[in-house]
Amino acid sequence: MAEDSNRSRLGRGLAALIGDVGDEFAAQTRQTSAGTQKVPIEFLRPNPRNPRKIFNAEALDDLAASIRERGLIQPIIVRALPGVADVYEIIAGERRWRAAQRANLHQVPIVVVEADDRVALEIAIIENVQRTDLSPLEEAAGYEQLIAEFNYSQNDLAQIIGKSRSHVANTLRLSRLPASIKQLVNDGELSAGHARALLTVADPEAVARQILTQGLTVRDVERIAQRDTQGEGEGGGNRRAARAKPEKDPDTRALEQALEEVLGLVVSIEHKANGGGEVKVRYKTLDQLDNLCRRLRG
Repeated sequence: MAEDSNRSRLGRGLAALIGDVGDEFAAQTRQTSAGTQKVPIEFLRPNPRNPRKIFNAEALDDLAASIRERGLIQPIIVRALPGVADVYEIIAGERRWRAAQRANLHQVPIVVVEADDRVALEIAIIENVQRTDLSPLEEAAGYEQLIAEFNYSQNDLAQIIGKSRSHVANTLRLSRLPASIKQLVNDGELSAGHARALLTVADPEAVARQILTQGLTVRDVERIAQRDTQGEGEGGGNRRAARAKPEKDPDTRALEQALEEVLGLVVSIEHKANGGGEVKVRYKTLDQLDNLCRRLRG
């Protein structure tokens, strides 16, 4: 029970570490120094377990320019490496560390904490997810690592990162995509919504090529998946479906996709001639409904 309580408090603990809320961070890690200190930048080492693997060069240059002008305001969270003097492993803040090198900083502010591998990985995932810095596939890889190494359930992960269980489940599903599609997602050519929709089609790589060449929307891919499931060919069944449900305008589809990304559920928006309309949110389990209600109340 104590461990479960600590897990659910870690998100707020991270905020405390970077100065947002009191001393909540003590629930999960113990700070070993008197607040922030500065150390030579070469004393820091990247964490090989960091879920974030992609660092955009242009974004790093922008951050480096800001650091040169204003300095590195937010400290980098680190832990001491056992048996190695004056060397620290980065838990959260590797992007800032890389940008600081580009800005030719000689010293950087750090906060040293005691954290085992599990807590270090949790903090790294939370910081990146809260800042939307992780790609969907990096997020999925981080979740898989916690599940494989520390026997986390999807409920545990949902509590830690402050997302719905359906969001965690949908993100984990991305790991099943072919390598070629994962690369397209990492390169920003396919959205996470497209990637999730591709999981349900018979030939995801062929449909991915259609997305790139024809500009298919997520709804278009979902309709292809539905046809695959029903075993319909290119004949009359598809034409009947097209007549039954007219194509939505791009703005409506974009809004549906944005809501789906936030809620982790299928959203449908229907406009009516009188200027009104309906927003439908589809859930499959009572847990999904409970999560939706909590979000709406919040």
